[in-house]
Amino acid sequence: MKCPVCASDCVKSARDILSSLPTVFLPCAECSMRMLDKRLPLPSMEYGEPCSCGKRFIDEVFAHIWVVMVKEGDLQPADPLIAAGSPLIHPGFAIDRPPFLPEKSLVLLSPRVTKNTAERLMREVPELRGVVRTGDFVPGLATADVSTVPRVYELLAGCDVRADVFPLPAGPLVMYKQQSLVHIEFPRAGYPKIRSVQQRVGSPPVPYFIDACSGVGTLGLVAACLGVPRVVMNDAWYASAFWSAFNLEVNREYLSVGRIRIFEQIEDMAKHPVVKEPVKIAETEGEQVIEVYQGDFRELSRVLVPGSPPLTALDLFEKKDLVATGKIQKEWLDRVGGEVFIP
Repeated sequence: MKCPVCASDCVKSARDILSSLPTVFLPCAECSMRMLDKRLPLPSMEYGEPCSCGKRFIDEVFAHIWVVMVKEGDLQPADPLIAAGSPLIHPGFAIDRPPFLPEKSLVLLSPRVTKNTAERLMREVPELRGVVRTGDFVPGLATADVSTVPRVYELLAGCDVRADVFPLPAGPLVMYKQQSLVHIEFPRAGYPKIRSVQQRVGSPPVPYFIDACSGVGTLGLVAACLGVPRVVMNDAWYASAFWSAFNLEVNREYLSVGRIRIFEQIEDMAKHPVVKEPVKIAETEGEQVIEVYQGDFRELSRVLVPGSPPLTALDLFEKKDLVATGKIQKEWLDRVGGEVFIP
């Protein structure tokens, strides 16, 4: 599949991603492992090279990154390894041991990295697929207020598109995202949000499910993979709405759909990054009807098809503010009805 960010072949179908999972981060018999304390600087300006199998232990990869950043002046020799940034593996899933990384399996998020260093890192560290400069904020639309001006991280070099994998009875769900534009939500052990949707959808599944603040579409696609006949996904932030639509195509083999129509591309959506009035981004044809909108969830009732009362997931950022979330839930029920829950 063509990547919508770098136009290369770094995006693969769910089937291709899943076929690699059993061994993608496992070492060969010749791989070596050196455990490093991330709270300390590297003992010397040295790092191990990848094994002949093409993989390298993650601590050794991070040592390589740290050395380059020190040589370029982004870090000082006394800085701990953790100062280099945060590693996000691709594909991301809950693992019980540190990974041995193949080529292009790591996105580096760092507040300290500069453009020149990022380009050097991409030339010299084969495990990297992208380098992103971060800030002290959540990228994208981080509140329910669509009048706020979202901020994003900066992709300095490479491609920051990566996938997370979530287990389901029908088969694992593969969710792609551009990491500089959306918040980090790495799969957690136990997958509590997935379990919450599974319990609510039930068996046989509810007839109608709405993922009102969809992010890249995880909860909506979970419901679809569980067999819900009609699913709506919506997000006001352009990157979230686009990747919700894109992930429909990635996971289509698990869905009872024929044609998938995506009406907008990411470069066009970036011209209107936050939208209030819902705009349809994608839809399916077939036994399951799945729609993706970009818009304020409070306006979504204008485009919803009348029929069975929906089950709605409101995955809000302000979950700890019980007064605010209670008000939002009540307003939704007044407009749409059905049942609503916060996963």
